[in-house]
Amino acid sequence: MRATWSFLRRLLSSPIAALGALVLVTFLVMALFAPQLAPFEPTAPNLRARLAPPAWAGGPAEHFLGTDHLGRDILSRLIFGSRIALLVGVAGVTLQALLGITLGTLAGYFGGRLDVAISRLIDTLIAIPNTILYLTVLGVFGPSLVGLVLVIGFIGWTTFARVVRAETLSVRNREFVEAARALGQHTPIILMRHVLPSIMAPIIVVATLNVATVIILEAALSFLGFGVQPPTVTWGRMLADGRNYVATAWWLATFPGVFITFLCLSLIFLGDRLRDVLDPRLRGR
Repeated sequence: MRATWSFLRRLLSSPIAALGALVLVTFLVMALFAPQLAPFEPTAPNLRARLAPPAWAGGPAEHFLGTDHLGRDILSRLIFGSRIALLVGVAGVTLQALLGITLGTLAGYFGGRLDVAISRLIDTLIAIPNTILYLTVLGVFGPSLVGLVLVIGFIGWTTFARVVRAETLSVRNREFVEAARALGQHTPIILMRHVLPSIMAPIIVVATLNVATVIILEAALSFLGFGVQPPTVTWGRMLADGRNYVATAWWLATFPGVFITFLCLSLIFLGDRLRDVLDPRLRGR
């Protein structure tokens, strides 16, 4: 417990990281308690109030951030949209981590032909622009929430694999690993008890930064119509709905863009600070 508090103090000693943590916690609360926090049903239209400006810009008092072209409350849709952004971000990165850590550890620990095969697979996936792969697969199988998470996970694991492979290569011949082999421990036990705990720091940093990347990716795919489909509310879909009203109803596209920016920046700030705290060479900062 004392070590945990010490870690949190070092992590939040940076004002930027503390701000990022505050923003991230705010979005997590929004996502968890969306039905209680949203003032209106996010998918309920009200054509009498369509394209109403924000309350502080002369609009109706009950719509703080205004309404869209169907009269739906922007604030309520933003709150519910945080659920999809965080769900896809966390689930997609979790799947990426499971695949990347597994393949990267095997490649780095065993080497030889297995390492060559996995490395060539990584090189092949990296050579193909990910956006093309995402659009192709989702276009063939159809866009959906589950499909989006699976595609992101099965295509975007290469970053984890490269980092884990490099870290595993650096620890596989260290004394504590050699001692475990000498004691007759089985390879799975060596990997789980000795290798993986030694390389968790870069994995945590990569995972934090990748969540921000996946959130932007989900918004982009939803904007193009290949992401989560209506009536589910997503920030990318809100941006797509607002692009035709930029000149007359700026709030439709502005607020989803602001929310995406704030959430991703909070994760980037935390990821950057985690790198400083977890890297022994930078721990004094």
